[in-house]
Amino acid sequence: MNKGILTKREREVFEYLIKNNTTKDISNILNISEKTVRNHISNVIQKLGVKGRSAAVIELLKLNEISL
Repeated sequence: MNKGILTKREREVFEYLIKNNTTKDISNILNISEKTVRNHISNVIQKLGVKGRSAAVIELLKLNEISL
């Protein structure tokens, strides 16, 4: 089961995000809409209580939720 606070899909979105993929790229890779990608990103930002994608990435790295 998940070790942390992210859902499987949220983790996938952020793993593609840190590989410099755009929202459009991620939507194509995961076969979901860009809106859904943005929703996943927003949900994570809200869960972490941070402002913006880059702050979320930094926090997720600190928490060992994602790795580079």
